[in-house]
Amino acid sequence: MDPIFEHRLLATRRHLLGSMAGGIGGLAMRDLLGAGAASPGAALDPMMAKQPPLPAKAKRMIVIHLTGSPPHLDLYDNKPELVKHDGEDCPAETIAGKKFAFTSGTPKLLGTPRKWVRCGESGIELSDAIPNLHRVADKLCLVKSMFTDQFNHAPAELMVYTGSPRAGRPSLGSWATYGLGSENANLPGFVVLISSGVQPNGGTSSFGAGFLPSVYQGVQCRSKGDPVLYVSDPPGMDRAMRRVSLDALRDLNELQARELGNPETVTRIAQYELAYRMQASVPAVMDISREPQEVLEAYGAKPGSPSLANNCLLARRLVEQGVRFVHLFDWGWDFHGTGPQEDIRDGLTTKAATFDKPAAALIEDLEQRGLLEDTLVLCTGEFGRTPFREGRTASRDSLGRDHYPDCYSIWMAGGGVKPGYVHGASDDLGFKAARDQVHIHDLQATILHLLGFDHTKLTYRFQGRDFRLTDVHGHVVKEILA
Repeated sequence: MDPIFEHRLLATRRHLLGSMAGGIGGLAMRDLLGAGAASPGAALDPMMAKQPPLPAKAKRMIVIHLTGSPPHLDLYDNKPELVKHDGEDCPAETIAGKKFAFTSGTPKLLGTPRKWVRCGESGIELSDAIPNLHRVADKLCLVKSMFTDQFNHAPAELMVYTGSPRAGRPSLGSWATYGLGSENANLPGFVVLISSGVQPNGGTSSFGAGFLPSVYQGVQCRSKGDPVLYVSDPPGMDRAMRRVSLDALRDLNELQARELGNPETVTRIAQYELAYRMQASVPAVMDISREPQEVLEAYGAKPGSPSLANNCLLARRLVEQGVRFVHLFDWGWDFHGTGPQEDIRDGLTTKAATFDKPAAALIEDLEQRGLLEDTLVLCTGEFGRTPFREGRTASRDSLGRDHYPDCYSIWMAGGGVKPGYVHGASDDLGFKAARDQVHIHDLQATILHLLGFDHTKLTYRFQGRDFRLTDVHGHVVKEILA
């Protein structure tokens, strides 16, 4: 069967009416602006830079996601009472009716073995596992009262970045580029960089476009080999031949766009053209060997290495060139205590060293270049870790913690958040928020506010209703706004 005819047969009445309305609107616009305005070649670039409807404190965003979720009680939230009661049974009221990923019965409280320092003029307390972040403590906005609805990795990660524990919704970076477009037509608006060799727990859905046009999905780049897979010309095709072939494809796609009005066809045209431009622009911006030696040393970066240090430096280079949203995923933060590498003593010291130095350098570098003021940096996991020993490993030498959604810590910097500020607090043992609780949807609403959007109005119609990142929840946490 002819695919166009089949498409028309399967079209619903709502789709037909929507297409008719678009056609009538298009005819009216053609009459108002002249016939040339309605030609397929005049289609707007979906990634064209847009002004947000509200005053924005942040023009761009960098997310550092510590995949697996770091032990916040050993990094950001000192609990002397927990140390005092280390090894005792958890109070019954703290675990009654709750389910945990790998713990049952009555677990033992686990006080942190880390040492703590009050840092900077703000006096923010940070552990000895992250000594470089001590230097930038006065730039951090630390939230100690986060909570989520999920305690398993994949659904919790999807909850953070799509607002839903199930795959299929647009990610935070996709919503940002959908609303703001991109400031550089030669680079993707949304770039994803992965270190430690493992994909995110939520898979590509953690940076996917969901039901938004696919032009808004994250483009995964690599710090070793070809920066973007399948962008280079194949053997036997030079750049001039690629241009001729793309022109032919564009003409065919424009015919289809005029015939069917499918937004994905416009997306396809834009993506082909972007890929062509990226052949020249991406290799240059991804080449960190062009950086001065002192900058490489500050981050701990080594050209050609797929490390978080390299990716933090690449994030600065990308936002400096107009990329709207950069999402870093770093695997290896699931500190259950199943072995020495997951022990919150030496294991955490080793892992934190791969993150602490480049994260601090990123903040300092952005500030020195005048970018921190309007670049929002977020560092988080998908949930927190328990104040007690993980059940499977309780009898082992290694110390580890189970997954914990009820209370944990994250930090932000730049982009309109209060520097040197601590929001919220957990109770004395770290089981729940004692004040100013912040849900994942509240964090999302606040991020969109900083980018210049009312989270209730940044929507996309799909399957008969308007969807948004925060679904029907969320409020802006005004206390953390600068």
